[in-house]
Amino acid sequence: EDDLTEAGKFFTDAFWRGKVGGGAKTLSPAQATSLERQQIMEFRRRYGPKMSKADRRAELLLCRSSSGDFLGCAGIEVDLISKADGSQERFPAPLMSNLAVNRNFRRRGVAEDLVKAAEELARREWGYNECYLYVEKQNVPAVKLYRKLGYRPIWEDDSAKTLLPTESGKVKNVSTTIVCMKKRVGGLRSIFPF
Repeated sequence: EDDLTEAGKFFTDAFWRGKVGGGAKTLSPAQATSLERQQIMEFRRRYGPKMSKADRRAELLLCRSSSGDFLGCAGIEVDLISKADGSQERFPAPLMSNLAVNRNFRRRGVAEDLVKAAEELARREWGYNECYLYVEKQNVPAVKLYRKLGYRPIWEDDSAKTLLPTESGKVKNVSTTIVCMKKRVGGLRSIFPF
């Protein structure tokens, strides 16, 4: 529980401050408090204690330095994924989310390590051979990273909404385009992707 609180505070700074797409470079105290509270609640809901370890199909992976400072985090949970054909049909699969890296440790392989750890959990412990993620299309560095790691877009939703901290000290709800990306993480195709 304490880890989730610390992770929520870390994520607020690493992800929301200077968010790609026009976010404020610094967060006002009100923005930071509001976003931290929402993030901690979301982390507790998604990754908090469940009924039993056997039922647990949601993990927040934390990467810390030897001194205990957060380097990064990534979440993975089995969720319902919409099909690419636009139908209302959905299927259960691992969905990676909440990937964030400490600004002082970016471009050092932390994000790649977290993604690989999430994929391994989905494959080895949960028995899935595919992993999905949602990313904002305008977050070009993240899209490039995921492509480099073998993820491919399967559909886009241009009616999605996201929060955006503004320079005026507010947090706005704005339109965005979400891209659903998929990667095969098990079997021969993960070794030979042709």
